[in-house]
Amino acid sequence: MPSPYRAIFGRPGTKTFSAAGLLGRMPLSMMSIGIVTMISQLTGRYGLAGALSATLALSAAVLGPQISRLVDRHGQSRVLRPATLVSIAAVAGLLLSAQQGWPDWVLFVFAAGAGCVPSIGSMIRARWAEIYRGSPRELHTAYAWESIVDETCFIFGPILSIGLSTAWFPEAGPLLAAVFLAVGVFWLTAQRRTEPVPHPRELHVKGSALRSRGLQVLVVTFVATGAIFGAIDVVTVAFAEETGHKAAASVVLAVYALGSCAAGAVFGLLHLRGHASRRFVVGVCAIAVSMVPLQLVDSLPLLAVALFLAGLSIAPTMVTTMALVEEHVPRSQLTEGMSWTSTGLAVGVALGSSAAGWVVDAAGAARGYLVPAAAGVLGALVALAGYRRLRPKAASPVTEPAAAGTPSAHAGAVPRPQDEQSVV
Repeated sequence: MPSPYRAIFGRPGTKTFSAAGLLGRMPLSMMSIGIVTMISQLTGRYGLAGALSATLALSAAVLGPQISRLVDRHGQSRVLRPATLVSIAAVAGLLLSAQQGWPDWVLFVFAAGAGCVPSIGSMIRARWAEIYRGSPRELHTAYAWESIVDETCFIFGPILSIGLSTAWFPEAGPLLAAVFLAVGVFWLTAQRRTEPVPHPRELHVKGSALRSRGLQVLVVTFVATGAIFGAIDVVTVAFAEETGHKAAASVVLAVYALGSCAAGAVFGLLHLRGHASRRFVVGVCAIAVSMVPLQLVDSLPLLAVALFLAGLSIAPTMVTTMALVEEHVPRSQLTEGMSWTSTGLAVGVALGSSAAGWVVDAAGAARGYLVPAAAGVLGALVALAGYRRLRPKAASPVTEPAAAGTPSAHAGAVPRPQDEQSVV
């Protein structure tokens, strides 16, 4: 039987835009941890490092959905390039001000400007959704593939960013991340054949995609999930430094991503029955439980094992989330809807990295792992409380068994709830 992954690349242009997406997403795993490494080396202040990382994430959280909304209306090629140039200019200013020892407020201004970065993962997934609309199995595999690409970035990105910043000069990691962003975005936007066609103005749904009740649950849950990711990045770097092997943090974080990558690869081969909302809740709860072993580790090898196991629940949860976004968001707002989940993650990363930085400064790295544990519990509670919102709106005792019996109840398996809107 041919591999489902090979099958999805049978359409023209899919290999090229996915490759461009890989390069464009490398900064997702390199920029934040690169800033933490750079600032900690130049100043020794993890609190400042975490706060700058948080500022970058919060800025991206505010600007990202607005950029994606413009993309839905005007197209990727017209919007992504100018936004990327603004972000790259701000990154250059941040590196210069850090190297020159300028006042802290200057660093924060440039970190905020660097957040004007497009959500490349959302752009790539929107292309897959356009190609395989109405083909839930192929779209499930495509989303799984993009989760593998995401985790590949997180396997190699921290190694490159931390490794270069510690071996060459402190600014090397963020600098390379900016180069990847420029190359990836300009390569992607040159591919017009697979770019989703902007929706006519008369088809636009008024208001934000975030008015969807289901999307609200996903975004709030992802705030907690992002706090886990942000805290683990900061605490792991500090933990490795306390053991005398700071550069090894990149390897440990790569193992974390490797666990997610392996789980995502297997998940993409499966055609699961039942609605995606159940898998989402199970996945979020599994992420929360996986934070428990981190409280017990006392060495880098044990930490690597615990993070690998923790990573196993990440990619399947992310894949399921993208399927739910497509169900709960109108087609004319799909890119924006996907970006809101990235925004939730970004806000969470900001909160988690900042909180973890202060905890590390105050109580040491080992205590810092309490931050992702608390975030995991919060995420599980939100997912459980919002489960009913994620169910198909038309579900009933008569119709639900039929919906649950369809193969992989992903995009297109239930009516699109364009009118399932509520004011936030």
